[in-house]
Amino acid sequence: MPNINTSKKVVVGMSGGVDSSVSAYLLQQQGYHVVGLFMKNWEEDDNEEYCSAAVDLADAKAVCDKLNIELFTINFAAEYWDNVFEHFLSEYKAGRTPNPDILCNKEIKFKAFLEYAAEDLGADYIATGHYVRKRETNNKVELLRGIDNNKDQSYFLYTLSEQQLRQSLFPVGELEKPKVREIAQQLGLATAAKKDSTGICFIGERKFSDFLARYLPAQSGAIRTVDGEVIGQHQGLMYHTLGQRKGLGIGGLKQAEDTPWYVVDKDIKNNELIVAQGHNHPALFSDGLIAQQLHWVNRQVITKPFSCTVKTRYRQQDIACQVNPLSEDKIEVIFESPVAAVTPGQSAVFYQGEVCLGGGIIEQRIIRSKESFCE
Repeated sequence: MPNINTSKKVVVGMSGGVDSSVSAYLLQQQGYHVVGLFMKNWEEDDNEEYCSAAVDLADAKAVCDKLNIELFTINFAAEYWDNVFEHFLSEYKAGRTPNPDILCNKEIKFKAFLEYAAEDLGADYIATGHYVRKRETNNKVELLRGIDNNKDQSYFLYTLSEQQLRQSLFPVGELEKPKVREIAQQLGLATAAKKDSTGICFIGERKFSDFLARYLPAQSGAIRTVDGEVIGQHQGLMYHTLGQRKGLGIGGLKQAEDTPWYVVDKDIKNNELIVAQGHNHPALFSDGLIAQQLHWVNRQVITKPFSCTVKTRYRQQDIACQVNPLSEDKIEVIFESPVAAVTPGQSAVFYQGEVCLGGGIIEQRIIRSKESFCE
């Protein structure tokens, strides 16, 4: 019996990593006509130490040669700058902490990449090495968490629509990460032992503050405790995020207990960093949040309150919550119990069991028990 996938063409986003490498192999085994596409999203200076695009491309080529897959390359640096990086800078300038990986998936990998693959390469599907799954039932497509809970990446893909999901395949979402590495080793792929990429793709191994200073002027200001005492100077609010402990430069204060300091708020108006001592300090916690720029996978407008779970950052345990619609593009989220380090600019992503419902951008924290600590 012929394989029904034989005539279907899949363009795999080859990143030069082990996950996309094994994804390409698995799709071959399933009978698809597989080709690779390596995309460059950032223009680096080739003489800089942190330049990794050349290494990643070489690894992608080695894997495609091994699997006998044709590899194409495309430069999306202009699209990335316009649709991801400029937004990243404007958010930091406004004192928020954005997640460019989520925007990259929305604007580049599942938009520009998908359109190029379909229109220029004749793809029926695209595929990536993301650890997620999808389920199609009754003309409906759902985004599911990956089997490997430790590697699940649905948090980063909540902006995808049902149509984008229909056109996308996620082969490694059905596997645990150790199994993916085992397959790569058995095949002798060049990426088998390659470390997972970490951090923001365009920053690489550079120090974050050094990179940001190249694009945004830093303005120093006071570090103030929740009790109003000035105990130091920060070099720029943009270098700090809620819940941060290291790099504050305020250790060893004579009058303070030997307990770590944490960033609990940013006073944008007065350019002050608000800090408190101890990881359990009440000022770190929020009772809920307001989210905007909503994306629901099924693209339905929420009209009634509902209960679900939420993640306010990647790798966080699910938090039980109630979602209350405030408008078509604004919701109030009330947590079952207070949550630490809820950060404006980050994403709140909602789940019912293994299904990722969608999410939105955290606009502000809700602190019911007290006034904001920077007011």
